[in-house]
Amino acid sequence: MIQNSKWLVAAKQYPSTTVLIVLSALGWIMVSINYSFSVRHLSFILGGDYWRLLTPIFLHFGIAHFAFNSIWLSMLGSRIENVLGPIHLMLLVVFSGLISNVSQFWWTGAPNFGGMSGVIYALLGYLWVGNILAPRAGLELPSGIFGFMIGWLFLCMTPFLPAVLGIGIANAAHVGGLFCGMITGLAFGIVLRLRGEP
Repeated sequence: MIQNSKWLVAAKQYPSTTVLIVLSALGWIMVSINYSFSVRHLSFILGGDYWRLLTPIFLHFGIAHFAFNSIWLSMLGSRIENVLGPIHLMLLVVFSGLISNVSQFWWTGAPNFGGMSGVIYALLGYLWVGNILAPRAGLELPSGIFGFMIGWLFLCMTPFLPAVLGIGIANAAHVGGLFCGMITGLAFGIVLRLRGEP
């Protein structure tokens, strides 16, 4: 009998996190194969194609972009999914994805952006504020992670990183996602406190 690989075990344990990483991989592959088609059908738009309010979170412009976001998604998303469940994580991702995408479009007016980074910052803010108000085992952020990510956020806002990487960075999506996650974490923490839950 063939034993399940570690990847399959992780996929069963964290189905929502796995689905999000797979969709991000597909977005990266689509962009790599046919950039014009991917942007034409999955980039942000206000109008009848309602899925395009969310789909930019799955578009990734290079292997490093995809890998960086997947690592953070696996680290932060799996924590939320493990303690609060896969539906909780998916609802948080959809909500924060919409907010971060709208923030980016509102700030720049340009529809051609993508990546899971806004959602990553939302998960970061959610865990940080939620754990201040209502600490729960398994939802703690590793030491130094929040400071590192805030430092990275400010570095991305300088001209240095875009010049080195040769790409634009969706800073408004990052900031919009972070504030969305912090506000959602605040609301969740208050609800837990009112219920008297730890």
